[in-house]
Amino acid sequence: MTTTRTFRPAPATERTAFGSAADWGLLLIRLTFGLLMAGHGAQKLFGIFGGDGLTATGKGFESLGYRPGKVFATLGGLSELVGGLGLAVGLLTPLAAAALIGVMINAMALVTGPGGLWAADGGVEYNVCIAVVALGIAAIGPGRLALDRFFPWGRGGWWPAAIALGLGGIGAAITLNL
Repeated sequence: MTTTRTFRPAPATERTAFGSAADWGLLLIRLTFGLLMAGHGAQKLFGIFGGDGLTATGKGFESLGYRPGKVFATLGGLSELVGGLGLAVGLLTPLAAAALIGVMINAMALVTGPGGLWAADGGVEYNVCIAVVALGIAAIGPGRLALDRFFPWGRGGWWPAAIALGLGGIGAAITLNL
């Protein structure tokens, strides 16, 4: 009688002294995503990383109908910068996610929406991905390797996700109607 042994990887929830694979995976996603979004906001605000800076970005916002453009460019840039940094370190995760979701709703409504779905056609694909990743992090929670780990919203769940989506949507609606 021969028995077949199959390889089974350790469950993601298996914790070691250094955390689980899931904790480290969430940290990798948060750091990569959050820091890239923070950099995107810094491009708008400070003109670094190849960005246009606040004056040129403000003119671009004015061409989209945001008045005064520089104020809305500041709001958009700060939302990306602060929201990205918040997700990167796992601090106030639902609010950080809401900031990014709100900016992406605005981008979809006024910039990429007319282009359809695919980014190659100028569509919403990229903005949807950013909003969904931010919402997903709020729903899952930032993991044990985050500053939020000591707070109830640090475990994720329906309420943190609803707060992120609700506040992001309300912020976008207010901005779009000003």
